Amino acid sequence: MTRAYRFVPGTVYLFLALLCLAPRGASGEVRPFTLPQAVEYALTNNGELKSLRQEKGVREAGKIRAGLYPNPVLDLDGTTGELSGSPSENRLSIGISQEFLTMGKRGKRLKVAEKEIEGFERQIDNSGRLLSEEVKTTFYDLLLAEKRVELAERSIALNNQLLDITKQRLEAGDIPELEVNLAQVEVARSEGRKVEAERELYPAKARLLLLIGLPPDEEARFSGSLEGKPFARGLAELKALALTKRPDLKALEAEKAKSDAEIALAQAERIPNITAGVGYQRENTAIDVAGSEVKDRDNLIGLKLSIPIPMFDRNQAGIREAQARKGSAENRYAFARLAAEREVEAAYARLTTAEKTLSIYAKDIIPQLEENLKMVREAYRLGEVGILTVIEEQKKFFEVNDGYLTALYNRQTALAKLEAAVGADLSIETSGGEK
Repeated sequence: MTRAYRFVPGTVYLFLALLCLAPRGASGEVRPFTLPQAVEYALTNNGELKSLRQEKGVREAGKIRAGLYPNPVLDLDGTTGELSGSPSENRLSIGISQEFLTMGKRGKRLKVAEKEIEGFERQIDNSGRLLSEEVKTTFYDLLLAEKRVELAERSIALNNQLLDITKQRLEAGDIPELEVNLAQVEVARSEGRKVEAERELYPAKARLLLLIGLPPDEEARFSGSLEGKPFARGLAELKALALTKRPDLKALEAEKAKSDAEIALAQAERIPNITAGVGYQRENTAIDVAGSEVKDRDNLIGLKLSIPIPMFDRNQAGIREAQARKGSAENRYAFARLAAEREVEAAYARLTTAEKTLSIYAKDIIPQLEENLKMVREAYRLGEVGILTVIEEQKKFFEVNDGYLTALYNRQTALAKLEAAVGADLSIETSGGEK
């Protein structure tokens, strides 16, 4: 039966207008993401990282402030004798003075500000390093959840096949009805496992969408694999790479350089600045001579030089503070280098262990497990074994495959942690250094 629909022209125009004005993502378009694309998108659009980049403007404003010269000072002074009975006497003066920085203080302040900006930039890079690790780990969380859903679906398919076989054998009178009931229970259990697997799927995706900073009106599809290439980098090489690549170490290096610049500035501030000025003064006076008032006017031009005498304060506190900061920065840098090496060692050991576990699964367990399951199912179909043997083998198949997925996940997350510990993307080098 067919049904005809009649469109009103005005309705058609309204529908087309709404379609054109629909927000981005409302049309059902889904943005695809691989792992590198997700990391790159997160480094550009993550909210916290964008906020840090905005805060860089505060440091840039500090550099502008450090490079400014002191403002000149305009002095105006006027006095009159109008209120004291001498209306003919008054004085007016005007002057301008300028403070001059000594010992190259402006350049030293600029160097301090530049090192502060450099250190903050490295802190932003370090936040990106930690964000990349979190995005990778969450991405693998999502992949693991998807693979577990697929494994649960395969378990459902296997149990449904077993249920079909039991029904056929029941019709043939080979088995009791109890075995059919047991097969139905296994189907229900496998469906329950799928629901549990799907429960982990949505929180992982929501977390990943938040990390990469995708707008709420857009949808995303993440694709990737838990499989990875063999890793062939030595521990000594990775340690050396970490000491040159990690942005947190570079930030501490900038902090050390900043403390050196602060000491130089503090020492320069022992010598006070000089203030020089020029002024003009006009003075009207009146003298009573023999009953008559004689008026006089003087025009004066003066020069002024002001130099504070550093007798008591030679910026001892400022120098001591800068030296203390330098010592603190040096200690933190030395500790951070040691901590970075230890972190690389731990991540490398975790990756090595994960690869060994994965190798055992891939070479010795998984291939034999597939063969065992096939043989047991065929034996049951021929009536050579009971259904409990098949159920036990399928249960083992599911548990071992879940362990294999966990091993794959552990290997990939261990690699992500190692990349974060080194401060570099090792995905290109995982094939033995090939570019």
